[in-house]
Amino acid sequence: MLQMFSVIPNKFLPNSKNPCWYEEYRGNTTTDPYTTNSYALYSKRFRTIFDYLRKVFWNHLYHYKDKHYRLRCLPHFYIIGQPKCGTTDLYDRLRLHPDVRFSAIKEPHWWTRKRFGIIRLRDGFHNRYPVEDYLDLFDLAAHQIQGVLQSEAAKEHSEMNNIIIGEASASTMWDNNAWIFFYDNSSEGEPPFLIQDFIHAFQPNAKLIIMLRDPVERLYSDYLYFASANKSAEDFHEKVAESLQLFENCMLDYSLRACVYNNTLNNAMPVRLQVGLYVVYLLDWLTVFDKDQILVLRLEDHASNVKYTMHMVFQFLDLGPLSEKQEALITKSPASNTRRPEDRSLGPMLPTTKAILRDFYRPFNTKLCVHPVKKGLE
Repeated sequence: MLQMFSVIPNKFLPNSKNPCWYEEYRGNTTTDPYTTNSYALYSKRFRTIFDYLRKVFWNHLYHYKDKHYRLRCLPHFYIIGQPKCGTTDLYDRLRLHPDVRFSAIKEPHWWTRKRFGIIRLRDGFHNRYPVEDYLDLFDLAAHQIQGVLQSEAAKEHSEMNNIIIGEASASTMWDNNAWIFFYDNSSEGEPPFLIQDFIHAFQPNAKLIIMLRDPVERLYSDYLYFASANKSAEDFHEKVAESLQLFENCMLDYSLRACVYNNTLNNAMPVRLQVGLYVVYLLDWLTVFDKDQILVLRLEDHASNVKYTMHMVFQFLDLGPLSEKQEALITKSPASNTRRPEDRSLGPMLPTTKAILRDFYRPFNTKLCVHPVKKGLE
């Protein structure tokens, strides 16, 4: 945490809508700025991105009084969840807006996992990804923002940079599984700090977008996507029954929040019941961020009227007007990340399973409707 404060300043450039700052670069033309970046080291998919960044890096340094500076940026907004709720479709549409950029990879999972050294929890811990590795993911966007800031028009008329950066890790809202390994001080099994506390410490003005979905359908979609073998409606029913029993047993001895954030329980449940308990996570985020900083959308509304939900997002992010052609490109493109054909062939869940899950989620859904945030849940 202290190391992060030494890297990320408490104030950002006043002429940029996106949070950015200049950082002195002490390397030379032969220094590879990405040689130790963990995202590049552990994934072949990202190496081509970093190969390109290496080639253009020196050209984007700002030279002033015999020193070199690089523009660093954090996201202006985060799509924080939930998984299997349409976040990929929202991400793909927002990428088409001329004033929006995203991290070099869609889901860095840095705040929830990588900064703790977690790739997949079942695989144990790796070296932690330092904050510099995370910031590197925004270099492509930072280069474009820098181009705007240093343009002749900006220099002459003090024009603002209106490009904003987004980050879309669907784990950000709910995944606090790492806390138990790092924080000893807890109250009856509840975590003393959550992901939102850390993000708020560095970005108290961040904007947050949440896409939700009927938790019953979300759970089945989650199962179809992540289950690897013997997938069937009957297998799903068995896994739901086992998970419900484990969760109910936890509730006999602990609070709701303690069970929701219980790492051991979450790993033991065959399906991720806890991810659909949206109200628990949302209320925790609202203890840190103002409700005007959070936009909650429903996938069902988005699917039935893409144009309306995208207008809500544009308004929330204070994005400029679009031409009819640009808007049509964003709103009329086919949906992303729909169910795979082999999963569709399995059919719906059993009516019995659906009834059991509806009973389980009903009280939480009722509480969620009492706490609308922005217009998405009203």
